[in-house]
Amino acid sequence: MPLFSELKEAAEKSRDKKAAIGPDLDLNQFKRQSEDWSYDEGYKSFDAQERDHLLRAGIELTDEDHAGTFLQADRSIVHCKTSQPGLEIMPITEALQKYDGLPEYYWRLVNVEADKYTAAAELSLDNGYFIRALPGARISQPVEACLYIRTDGLSQHVHNIVVAEPGSQLHIITGCTTHPGVTSGLHLGISEFYIKKGAHLTFTMVHNWAENIHVRPRSAILVEEDGVYLSNYIVLKPVKSVQMYPTARLAGKGAVARMNSVVVAHPGSELDLGGRVILEAPHTKAEVIARTVTTGGTVISRGHLIGKVPQIKAHLECRGLILAPKGLMYAVPELTGEVAGVEMSHEAAVGRIAQEEIEYLMARGLTEDEAASTIVRGFLNVEIEGLPEALKEDIERTIQETEKGL
Repeated sequence: MPLFSELKEAAEKSRDKKAAIGPDLDLNQFKRQSEDWSYDEGYKSFDAQERDHLLRAGIELTDEDHAGTFLQADRSIVHCKTSQPGLEIMPITEALQKYDGLPEYYWRLVNVEADKYTAAAELSLDNGYFIRALPGARISQPVEACLYIRTDGLSQHVHNIVVAEPGSQLHIITGCTTHPGVTSGLHLGISEFYIKKGAHLTFTMVHNWAENIHVRPRSAILVEEDGVYLSNYIVLKPVKSVQMYPTARLAGKGAVARMNSVVVAHPGSELDLGGRVILEAPHTKAEVIARTVTTGGTVISRGHLIGKVPQIKAHLECRGLILAPKGLMYAVPELTGEVAGVEMSHEAAVGRIAQEEIEYLMARGLTEDEAASTIVRGFLNVEIEGLPEALKEDIERTIQETEKGL
């Protein structure tokens, strides 16, 4: 039986309290044709402006200090290389041919009939990546993957599969961004993650889109016994709309999932973000942590923990700051315990910076502006291993720009 059916059953038991925000898009308004970009072994086709823009999404355009690299521009594979033993990286279309359709992984966790976006990705696939750490492989350096829209108004359809075989360790940094000249478009991204017994996967996704880009990721994760899945999601720049709600299933004893997100909603943005974790084996643990700031945009911060067996622990935390008069934030924390013996908790807070916190810091020598800036900086603190220095500096600049809205 397909694994997605079990995820769907759990989802139907607790439907979202508020409908998804963001427009119901007409897929026909977006282009499906683009230039066929040539393979670029040395990244020589990227000018200085593009390179700077890609750095803001964590993409360094170098094979140095990376276990492997993958770059897709529009529908074309521009670069794909593996630099360490024990690691496979290839376009998903190539993997489907090599492994007879990937019957163990392809459309096993995400339902192809979930909505029109999943259907479009299946019926009109561009490409995507297949990344696999072989059994016991300890991949010491991060894998860099980039999904890049280079044509204005394009609808990009990708399907990604990541497999961490038993006992392996892998860190992937995915940057999703647009060419500096691109202002509008659509990104449809299907992602399925398989973390097998004793494996450890860290997946860091950085979104650096444009103001009129719509993003519709559909993701699901399966974690087996003693496996660990760590997810970091960063979106600090303007984007028109995002709808993203990954579901992780902890199917093996001792499995762990942690989802962390740091989000800034700018004026005109409509962000519907969150995550669900289903704990269905003893001694599994989950944590969903969201840090959200609105400077005028609308954001829903969702989280749902489902405890199906005793001896599980899970925590959900949604915290938001409203830094503009017209910013809107809606927190939807949910806990579902189906048996006795579960241990789950949640915290949710939406508001402004507390005056007593500012006064506390001012009493220790800071000005009011310095105190407020310190609080926002701590709230959006991003300590994620493996990010390039240029991206860290850009995150710092974004935080400074956010502080101006106080």
